[in-house]
Formats: sequence, C-alpha cells, structure tokens
Amino acid sequence: LLAPNLNTQTVNAFFGEFSKEVDPDVHVVMIWDQAGFHTSKSLEVPQNVTLIGLPPYSPELNPIENLWHYLKSHYWSNRAYEGYDALETAAIKGWRDTCLDAEKVKTICACPYLEREVKA
Repeated sequence: LLAPNLNTQTVNAFFGEFSKEVDPDVHVVMIWDQAGFHTSKSLEVPQNVTLIGLPPYSPELNPIENLWHYLKSHYWSNRAYEGYDALETAAIKGWRDTCLDAEKVKTICACPYLEREVKA
C-alpha cells in the first residue's frame, strides 16, 4: 500500500487490504508501536485481528525499525532524486527488492528475544 501520508485513514485502508489476504478463520496478532494512527478510536480493525501495543519509546522492540533502517541505508539515503516521481520509483524498487524476498525480511527483522524458550 503506497500512500502520500500515514494517518488513521491510511491504516484503515491497510486493514481493508490485509483482511482480503488473511483467511477469516485465522486469527492474527499484530505487534506495533503506539503512534497516534495506530491507537485512534476510528480504527476499523478486522474481527480476526488482535492489536498489541509496544511500550512507548521502545524502537528496539519493534522489528519493523530494522527494516526501515535497512531500506534507508541500502536504497534511500544519501541520494539525489530528480523529483517526486524518481523518489517514488526508488521507494517502490527498494521495497520490492527487499520485502518481496521473505527470507531477506526474516533475516532483517529477526528478533532473538522472541525466539528464546521461556521456562517457568
């Protein structure tokens, strides 16, 4: 989903597209930060999705932060673009080159703290 801004309306559009991709009989848990557009009372969260908010000011717990860092360092930072269209093309190329490769995303977003066995 490519949008010119990120707000509640954009997140609701994301949920609309997301719900088309997930079997209604599957329950999904999303862990994300508590940005205003993630906590808005106007969110239209699908019935089969549970949202879990990360503690405030904890980017180290958010795996997507690693993805943004990777995309910026490998594709977007320290470059000059001829205009908005060139910037958009670069953003899409970086996203596709990275995010359509499931193994690459697993490596970039790996969270060892989630993989540890918890012993009671």
